[in-house]
Amino acid sequence: MRTRLTLTALLALTGAAAAAPTTLTVFMGSQQRPEIFQPIFDRFEKQNPNIRVRIETGGATSEAQNQYLTTVLAARDPSLDLFLIDVVRTATFAAAGWAEPLDAYLPNKSVYLKAFLKGPLSAATVDGKLYAMPAFTDAQFLYYRKDLLAKYGAKVPKTWDELAATAARIQKAEGGNLQGFNFQGAPIEGTVCNFLETLWGAGGNAQKVDSPAGRQGLGFLVNAVKTKLAPAASSEMKTDDSRQQFQAGNVLFGLNWSYAWAHFQGNSPQPTQVKGQVGVAPLPAFSKNPSATCTGGWQWAVSAYSKNKAAAAKLVQFMASTDVQREMAVKGAYLPVRASLYNDRAVLAANPHFKDLYRIVTAARPRPVTPAYPRVSEIIRNNVSAAVAGSKTVDAALKDMQRDLDGVLK
Repeated sequence: MRTRLTLTALLALTGAAAAAPTTLTVFMGSQQRPEIFQPIFDRFEKQNPNIRVRIETGGATSEAQNQYLTTVLAARDPSLDLFLIDVVRTATFAAAGWAEPLDAYLPNKSVYLKAFLKGPLSAATVDGKLYAMPAFTDAQFLYYRKDLLAKYGAKVPKTWDELAATAARIQKAEGGNLQGFNFQGAPIEGTVCNFLETLWGAGGNAQKVDSPAGRQGLGFLVNAVKTKLAPAASSEMKTDDSRQQFQAGNVLFGLNWSYAWAHFQGNSPQPTQVKGQVGVAPLPAFSKNPSATCTGGWQWAVSAYSKNKAAAAKLVQFMASTDVQREMAVKGAYLPVRASLYNDRAVLAANPHFKDLYRIVTAARPRPVTPAYPRVSEIIRNNVSAAVAGSKTVDAALKDMQRDLDGVLK
């Protein structure tokens, strides 16, 4: 009898263990609006009763998040199952062996991926293998106050010189603390993009920053601070600082990513003073050069050290589904990675500008693609921030940037 009870107890314990749900730990940045993702994860759990999803948040910038992930993954820690990584980091994670290739989890890979935009897919692919699933794409745009331009009979600027002239005129007329132009100048990834966009808009490229194009691009950002078009503290300005200041009604022209739109329209923890007054346009350029913006966005990567890779890959595919992509676009103004959604009625009702932005998104330019990108980013952002702060001249910043980039971009 004692043996039978022991066997029964063992069977009960075995059954309980078999029925225990798998818990996936998902890491994302605190600025990536976990409140948008939580209801989606809840729906995934209902469809998959044997899987639970737990969100772990940390880091308000791409750099802070990357630092944390690097620490966890370098230690081969299995505590994280999947995580969002900046679009520029996939090659680095693949080279380090931290991201699980997803090809084996997509039996009809070529058919499945046909619906995706080419840019995000290219960023997620290294040496022909898919190391991440595009979560949402992005680009930087020029946000502007429609009401203020209309008040002064001003047009949306197509060149940086037009922007400076318009901003100075309206700032003077409005008085007060209105910023004519807001950009990111802190040593963060957004600053890399702001510099590259002005460099490209002057006809330059990242391989030759110490050039007339480099001086024109960086010189414009530095001069914007000197002439008080931009805040004196621009060298400390981070992406979400820019968003909040525009949202508070303090900015005429601002550079930011697509996520800012939903905040401006009132889908935000902070109150908005600009609902219905915001326009979106391509970034200006210099002279007759074409407008250029950075490819942005984030990717879902499955940890190579996860003990729940199949379940994590299942969640990744769910997050890339049409329904989820639509919900993220409607509720969070995230730019979809599925091309069809740029003509979707619900998406366009929430984001009327998405239809016009499609051509900008598909023409966006990548930052240098290299496993050494963290070093590339560090070189650019630190030198740009120093120039904006006035601790380096434009010429010195570009010379230092070129010297160090030459050692990395071979």
